[in-house]
Amino acid sequence: MDADNNASEVHSFDLDRSTDQAWAEFAGRLGEVISHMDPGATLRIGSLATEQEGTAPFVLFRCGPEEQLVAEAAGNAALSEEFQLDDGQLGQLEALGWQPPNVDDEHPSENFWRVGDQEGAGDLAAAATEVLRSVYRVPHPAFLAPDQLAEILTPPGAKEAPTTTFDDEDLAARMVAGKADLDRLIGAELTELLGHPPLQDDDGDFALRVGSTMVFVRATSDAQEVLVFSAVVHDVEGRSRAMEVLSDLNTEARFVRFMLIKDRVFVSLSIFAQPFVPAHLHQALRAVSVVSDEIDEHLAAKLRGRTTFASDG
Repeated sequence: MDADNNASEVHSFDLDRSTDQAWAEFAGRLGEVISHMDPGATLRIGSLATEQEGTAPFVLFRCGPEEQLVAEAAGNAALSEEFQLDDGQLGQLEALGWQPPNVDDEHPSENFWRVGDQEGAGDLAAAATEVLRSVYRVPHPAFLAPDQLAEILTPPGAKEAPTTTFDDEDLAARMVAGKADLDRLIGAELTELLGHPPLQDDDGDFALRVGSTMVFVRATSDAQEVLVFSAVVHDVEGRSRAMEVLSDLNTEARFVRFMLIKDRVFVSLSIFAQPFVPAHLHQALRAVSVVSDEIDEHLAAKLRGRTTFASDG
């Protein structure tokens, strides 16, 4: 496959814009869900603790009488030791309009809280989304774990990388009529993998969590290729040094390719789409996710950048 075309396709990917769109879509879905909650119902949405156990940050919605909604954002009393909020995060919650924990008020809670109603559910959903993203620092909604209504909210993603065990359907080759047809086939395969429809941004890129890696899948405009890629290092210092390191990696790497786009390092793999074979997509997802998991911290240290998901260990 044409390596220059591969690089061009990934180069056109805007990670920040895609992430913004994903959060906006999540907030819209969440607002719709809580606007239809029944009195007495609750909805809790937590961040996935991919490498640590314990109670991770979450937001909780309660529906009271007369369509009243109370939203809670987890405070330190509810969080495990490894997830304790620092002074800056606690101050940010109050600055964003969340009331501090209390035991005596009309809405006693060990968490931060705010009140709304179902008519203004969109505003409450937007406020909760801001907490998840800015205060709890969840990098993408694919790393959220809804306790319920998962079929409506953003899916949590695959817990493990796809296996290399295939059934007859995975091995069936399908000729593709065009990009729309290819997008449909990719979406159907990812839905089966995730158990829920995948997130898809305005450019048609699919986003999902595989292991502890954020992976994107793109059908090229001519429907000849499927690109699977992941941003492994951000805020790289020294482009010349980075290009030397990545050149060495590309000499040794099998299947995947490393590339520097602005100040980010991406790892990518291109598969043929004519015909489209689901097993090839499974293998590509596994290859990109495994390589990303194995090399991101080492590469970030070498290039004086940062990984997508900062390690607390």
